[in-house]
Amino acid sequence: MSNSRLYTRLVTSIQRGALAAAILGSATVFLDATIVNLALPAIGATLPAVSLGVLEGQVYVVAGYMATLAAFLLLAGALGDRYGRRRVFIVGLVGFGVTSVACGLAPTLDLLAAARVAQGVAGALLVPGSLAIITELFDGQARGRAFGIWASATSVVAIMGPPIGGILVEAFGWRSVFLVNAPLVAIGVGLAIRYVPELRAAGSPTRFDWPGALVGIIAVGGLSFGAIRGQQTAWSEAGPVFTLALGALALVAFPVLMLRRRDPLVPLSLFRNRVFSTINLATLLVYSGFYVLLYVQSLFLQGVLGYSPLGTAIVGLPGGLALAILSARAGTLAGRLGARRFLVGGPLLMAAGTLWWLRVPITSTAWLARADDPASLVPPLAALVDPLPAILLWGVGIALVVAPLTSTLMGSVPMDRAGIASAVNNALSRVGQPLVSAAIFILSTDRFYASLGARVPGLDAGSAALRRAIQPLNAPASDVDQAVRDAAGLASLEAFHIAMLVVVALFIGGAIVNWVGLRPTHAVRA
Repeated sequence: MSNSRLYTRLVTSIQRGALAAAILGSATVFLDATIVNLALPAIGATLPAVSLGVLEGQVYVVAGYMATLAAFLLLAGALGDRYGRRRVFIVGLVGFGVTSVACGLAPTLDLLAAARVAQGVAGALLVPGSLAIITELFDGQARGRAFGIWASATSVVAIMGPPIGGILVEAFGWRSVFLVNAPLVAIGVGLAIRYVPELRAAGSPTRFDWPGALVGIIAVGGLSFGAIRGQQTAWSEAGPVFTLALGALALVAFPVLMLRRRDPLVPLSLFRNRVFSTINLATLLVYSGFYVLLYVQSLFLQGVLGYSPLGTAIVGLPGGLALAILSARAGTLAGRLGARRFLVGGPLLMAAGTLWWLRVPITSTAWLARADDPASLVPPLAALVDPLPAILLWGVGIALVVAPLTSTLMGSVPMDRAGIASAVNNALSRVGQPLVSAAIFILSTDRFYASLGARVPGLDAGSAALRRAIQPLNAPASDVDQAVRDAAGLASLEAFHIAMLVVVALFIGGAIVNWVGLRPTHAVRA
C-alpha cells in the first residue's frame, strides 16, 4: 500500500473518531436540555427540599442549567482558543460526567439544583469546542458534510430526549436520567484522547481577558436567567426584573470593555466581517423563532387541543426526522452550490409551516388524548391534516439551515478564532430564545385575559385567583365552569396566533438578513 494511501486512511480515521467525539460531547449537552423535563414530576414527588420550594427547585433544575450553559459559552470558546481545544474539551467531558453523577446521587432538591448549575458550566466547555474541532479537521465540502452529520446526530438525540426520559423514569427512576450520561461521557473521553489532536490557536494572546469573561457571563447569564425565571413566575417577582436589568447593563458595557482591552475576549474586529455579522444576526432571529415555536407548539397541542405528552412527541417526530435525514445532504450541497439559497429558503419554509398553524381550528381532534385509551391509537384525519404539514415544513426548513449556517460561520473567521466565533454564535442562539419567549408571553398573556374578559360578561379577568386557575395555552382547572373553559380555549387560540405571527416575522427577518448580507454564490471556505 502506498504511503499516500496510508496517510489518507490515517487522516480519515482521525476525522471520523474526532467527529464521533464532537457529536458525543454536544449530544450529551443537548440531551440534558430535554431529557430532564419528563423527570420533573418524579423529582418533585420524591426529593426533599431544604430551602427551596418544590416548584422553585424544579424551575432551578431547568433554568439553572440553561442559564449557566449560555452564560459560560464565551469563556469556554476563548479558553479553547487560548489553552487548547482538545484539553478544554476533555475537561468539559470529565466535568459533565462528574456533575451528572452528582445530579443522579443528589439527596435533596437544593443540591440537585446546585449540581445542575455546575453541569451547565461543564456543558458550556463542550459546545464551542465540538464545532472548533470539526472546523480544524475538515475543509471544503467535507466540512459541510461533517457539520451536517453533527447536526443530524445531535438533532436525533435532542428529539428522542423526552421519550428516552419517559422510559428511563418509568423503568429505573428519575436518577437514571442523569446517570445515563456517565457511560456516554466515558466513550467520549476515550475517543477524544485517541483521535482529537491538540488544537491550539497560533499566536494566542499573552494575557487572558478575565474581566471581559466576567462581564460576558453577567450579560448572557443575566439576560437568560432573568427572562426564563420571569416567564416562569409570570413576572410577579422583582428578582427576574433586576437580573434582566443587570444583564442588559453588562451587555451595553461589554463592547466598550472589548474596545479598551489589549487582548479582548471577543475581538470586535470579527464583526467587521460581513458574513460573520450576517450569520450571527440571522442566527439570533431564526433560532429564537425556532426554539419558541417548539415550546409554544407543545403547549398548544396539549393545553388547547388536548394531546397527551406521548401524542405530542409522536406528532413532532416527522419534523425531527426530516432534520436528521436532510441535514448532511444540505451541508454537502451548500459547500458546492453556496449557502445563500439554503439560508434564505430554509427560514421561508419555516415561516410557511408556522403560518399553517393559523388555520388549525380549536375543534381539531387530538391524537392520543389519553395514552391509556386503545381507541386513540389510530390517528384521526385531523391529526394528519392539521399539524403534520406545519411540522414537516419547519423540519425541512431547519434542515436547510443548520449545517450551511454553521459551515458558513466557521468558514468566515480565521482558524485561531474558531472557538470564540462558535461561542458567540451559540450564545446568541441561546439568549435569544428566553428573551423572545418573555416578549411573546407578555403580549399573548395580555391578549388572552382581555379576550377572556370580553367573552364572559361579569368575569374579573384581572383577579389573582382566576389567573392561577386559568392561564393561556394551558387547560383550565377542573372546577372551572364549562362556559369559562370554552371561552378560555378561544382566548388561548388568539394568544397562540399572536405567538405564531411573531415567530413568522423572525423567520422572514432571518431570510431577509441572509439575502442581503450573503453573496449569491457564497460557498464554504476551503
